[in-house]
Amino acid sequence: MAETKQDLVLDREQVKKAVLALQAFLKSKSSSEVLFQNDKEPVSLLFTLWKIPKKHQNIRLPLPHNQRTDTEEVCLFTRDEPNMTPDQTQRFYKKVLQEKGITNITEIIPYKLLKTEYKSFESKRRLLGNFDLFLSDGRIRRLLPSHLGKNFYKNKKDPISVDLQSKQLTRHLNSVIQGIRIKINNKGPCCMASIGHSGMTSEEITDNIMSAVKTVVEKSHTKGPVMKSIHLKSLKSVALPIYTADLSHLAILEEAQKASSLLKRKKTAKESGGDDDEEVPQLVPIETPAKKAKLEKTPQTKKPAALETAPKPAGQKKSPRRRKQNKQKSPKPAVQEKALKPNAQKKAQKPRPAAQKAGKTSPKPKRNARKAVK
Repeated sequence: MAETKQDLVLDREQVKKAVLALQAFLKSKSSSEVLFQNDKEPVSLLFTLWKIPKKHQNIRLPLPHNQRTDTEEVCLFTRDEPNMTPDQTQRFYKKVLQEKGITNITEIIPYKLLKTEYKSFESKRRLLGNFDLFLSDGRIRRLLPSHLGKNFYKNKKDPISVDLQSKQLTRHLNSVIQGIRIKINNKGPCCMASIGHSGMTSEEITDNIMSAVKTVVEKSHTKGPVMKSIHLKSLKSVALPIYTADLSHLAILEEAQKASSLLKRKKTAKESGGDDDEEVPQLVPIETPAKKAKLEKTPQTKKPAALETAPKPAGQKKSPRRRKQNKQKSPKPAVQEKALKPNAQKKAQKPRPAAQKAGKTSPKPKRNARKAVK
């Protein structure tokens, strides 16, 4: 069988060797490269997956040892309590945290204070740079993105939702602050998570590595083998291999894919039935080349015949030269001129009846007068 999620087991001795080698490298660095002696360089794990996941996934990894330094600051966004001002809500939540023994949170910002004092772009950038981790009450988690801006999500400092009404509040908050959150994107097979710093001991770092790998393998949504390789590194060091998967399962996967494809073909054949298999060879046309040859020959034989026996159109007009010749030969124009004279007189006499109605004299008495004079 192929390697499943539960089969991945790390060799603790190999992990410890890699941690010791990385710590020796960090100590060997010259003091000139380090700006401050108290600065602690983070140690991170590089996961390489077999497949690119189909969906984006956020996995929260609770660690047995705190991987955050004492200098890191945490900010908490809370909801507005009823009948309280923003200052009163700050005092209320500070008292609650002090009673529970939580000292990791350095600043509390109510939702109303966030809307009023952090409107401008500069104030949001200042807030982003002042704190290393942001927590938010789960009741106002969906309202924050429009007020925080895109820079929080670009720098991967979007607030983590917290249940402030839980009965085990101290345990819940400490697990979130001490732990880490890994983002598995659907854009590539690699992802990274910081699991410690250079100030921790080798045993603490190894414990964090073992628990982090176990939770990532269990909570990932990918099927079959998950991890291809795991490396340990710092910001400027070489990636040290901790785990590399065997390639033997690739042949098993290919066989399984072939078997599944055969099953699909058999199902389609059963659904189609046996009669269709007999009719398949009859569907292929055998006389296709003869048809193509006829189509090619017909235009060559018909074209010259069509050109020779093309009849003249019935409504074709005569050329202007023939019309001129006909006009010169025929004596009709003189007859037409004579015939047009009485027609012209008739046209001139037509409007006279309308003039008679208006009171004018008709042309008939004038003609009679002319005859009398003669």
